[in-house]
Amino acid sequence: MHNPPLILIVDDMPSFLEIFGEKLKGAGFAVETAPNGEEGIKRAKEIQPDLILMDVRMPVMNGTDAVVKLKDDEATKNLRVIFLTELGDPREEVQAVNRKFAQELGAVDYVKKSVDLDVLVAKVKSHLAS
Repeated sequence: MHNPPLILIVDDMPSFLEIFGEKLKGAGFAVETAPNGEEGIKRAKEIQPDLILMDVRMPVMNGTDAVVKLKDDEATKNLRVIFLTELGDPREEVQAVNRKFAQELGAVDYVKKSVDLDVLVAKVKSHLAS
């Protein structure tokens, strides 16, 4: 693990990259960014981050395709990924299905982009500790 832990945020919206990046930097993490799944894969191979926050819906290459490619590559198959999404239903039973779907694709979790940023930081810390 890097010291401080290195988080790669992959998202096509500059505002999310900035907001999430600043929050994670304030919590003591190092942060790198990429604007789409294709660039995210390249950056992941270069920097071997401790955790990747991957948007689901992006141009060029979406997050689900990017995670499948990361998991198929010997150099990146063990990287931990949390999906970021604007999609989702607040009901717990639907969230359980979304978590299961994320895990089947190879991600460790998923987080709605509208979540309180302190919750995001807590999830990142939790997954880095496990």
